[in-house]
Amino acid sequence: MLLRKVSQSSALCSAILRFPPVLSGGQLHTRAVIAAPSSRLYASQAAQAVLEKPAAVSSDAASKVEKKAVVEESKSFAVNIFKGKIATSQVFPYPSVLNEEQEQFLRELVGPVSKFFEEVNDSAKNDVLEKVEDHTMEGLKEMGAFGLQVPADLGGLGLSNTQYARLVEIVGSHDLGVGITLGAHQSIGFKGILLFGNAAQKEKYLPKLASGEHIAAFCLTEPASGSDAASIKTTAVLSPCGQYYTLNGSKIWISNGGLAEIFTVFAKTPMKDPKTGEIKDKITAFVVERSFGGVTHGPPEKKMGIKASNTAEVYFDNVRVPADCVLGEVGGGFKVAMNILNNGRFGMAAALSGTMKGVITKAVDHATNRTQFGSKIHNYGVIQEKMARMAMMQYVTESMAYMISGNMDSGATEFQIEAAISKIFASEAAWSVTDECIQVMGGMGFMKDSGVERVMRDLRIFRIFEGTNDILRLFVALNGFQNAGNQLKGLQKALKNPLGNAGLLAGEITKRAKRKAGLGTGLSLQGSVHPELAHSGELTVKAIEQFGAVIEELLIKHGKKIIDEQFVLKRVADCAIDIYAMVVVLSRASRSLTQGLASAHHEKILCETWCVEAYERVTNDIKTLHSSDSRKLFKNLRSISTAMVDNGGVVAPHPLGF
Repeated sequence: MLLRKVSQSSALCSAILRFPPVLSGGQLHTRAVIAAPSSRLYASQAAQAVLEKPAAVSSDAASKVEKKAVVEESKSFAVNIFKGKIATSQVFPYPSVLNEEQEQFLRELVGPVSKFFEEVNDSAKNDVLEKVEDHTMEGLKEMGAFGLQVPADLGGLGLSNTQYARLVEIVGSHDLGVGITLGAHQSIGFKGILLFGNAAQKEKYLPKLASGEHIAAFCLTEPASGSDAASIKTTAVLSPCGQYYTLNGSKIWISNGGLAEIFTVFAKTPMKDPKTGEIKDKITAFVVERSFGGVTHGPPEKKMGIKASNTAEVYFDNVRVPADCVLGEVGGGFKVAMNILNNGRFGMAAALSGTMKGVITKAVDHATNRTQFGSKIHNYGVIQEKMARMAMMQYVTESMAYMISGNMDSGATEFQIEAAISKIFASEAAWSVTDECIQVMGGMGFMKDSGVERVMRDLRIFRIFEGTNDILRLFVALNGFQNAGNQLKGLQKALKNPLGNAGLLAGEITKRAKRKAGLGTGLSLQGSVHPELAHSGELTVKAIEQFGAVIEELLIKHGKKIIDEQFVLKRVADCAIDIYAMVVVLSRASRSLTQGLASAHHEKILCETWCVEAYERVTNDIKTLHSSDSRKLFKNLRSISTAMVDNGGVVAPHPLGF
């Protein structure tokens, strides 16, 4: 029977054997970038780092194939949905990672931090002054806010990721300008020392950074290298004696650039290729002190929002950097930068969850007290729908933030796709929620006194920095495609020995036959999802099955050229974002129902509503990806854009003719 199934699988065999080699680093030249006001990181290299991984399945022998698959199988939920699989270990049950001591310590911190931002920090004044007031900075230092995750024996509070997220959430609900000052310092500024610093570097720098005596900044973006970070001009040349590097160049849009004493700087270093002997420039990360000399900065930038945070250009003129200030390995700067950003993105989701809570409170207060046409406006369906959607987006964002921080605290190593998704979702949700808050409040929301217009100005940058959402969507899609492609490579190899891999191939053939017949492939969330959320769980499973199928079709159709299909990649990423959002709310609402929380019924409604609408969006995106009409649509969009570029703006003449 198995042999008959294998022999009848000509369509599968020919499709997979036609499949070109999975994307490799050498084939990937999107020249895309992960951008930040204080950093730019190549998405091309980000994806390249992933795409250079070996295939998960590499043996022709069935037993070796299966053994290798077990060893290499990803635990990441987001990675597996691209393969049409469900991995529940990182998403069910919803993580509870704080022990009794950690929870108690966090409770002791939440009150004072909240009180500080309510009574001491003046967000409106910070915005007008375009700086964080001096007494506020001193108060933050006294509370230990500049060293939240620095180990206690080095002068910090030693918080876990989940504890950190909770405090960042409080900051985000009150003042994003202060949040950027703190985040640029520790989330990216000296995070490289925490992650890659040796013992001597940590002991030297972290105590003063934790106390706030020294402020840190992260330096990658340059005047001439925007989206193409590979074109950075800053150089670091090793001296003949090998004792120091001479650093020259400049960096722009550096958060804390005018305040910092310690900089994490990325520069090109010439290195000899051990195989060819050729000298090539590779990026290296350095810890640079202003006290080294030759480090200066320009005036504070005038910005649309986050005015309280300092943003400035930083210049390096023949700076002598000791060789022991290299972070990580020489030539390994890309790895350092990627890990810094991947480890910090969950904090943005936590902060913006807090922002949304703050503006939702204002919207609800206004809707509860505002009377129009003889009734409080919260009684009108249009307002009810706005507030309900605001609540759903906040709930999803908060669920993502603490899911990822919980994964990290549990020792997970694969969360880069989830972290990118959380950043994309949080920044777009916060913008939408704040916009709707202003709409609910009407003219009152538009006035400066309400404080919401400042929040909206502050929020606009979040869709740009620490990874523009457009580039991060490509990052999500390309990471997912690579992992799905590795699975197809395994099948390619298995097909070369169909008799030895009959069991594996039979399973794949059965799965595809079920898909073609419109039947389920056997995936299930039963046992993970609370029974009252069974329907939402079924929708999520259907979405994953359909998504896995279309990913495979796209890989077989485009092969390595998928990297050029950005219209496709965007919609693939949107599907992944919606599916991940579905599972995090399913997990959180299931926990609330199981524990019998007072809010459980409300959370159930939030979850059900989100899953129904998200499923509709996913199926519509998949229909677009399947549709031949979409090719015409994408061609039209490209044509319109080209005509605008050629014309220097809009093409159609004015309807009046003059």
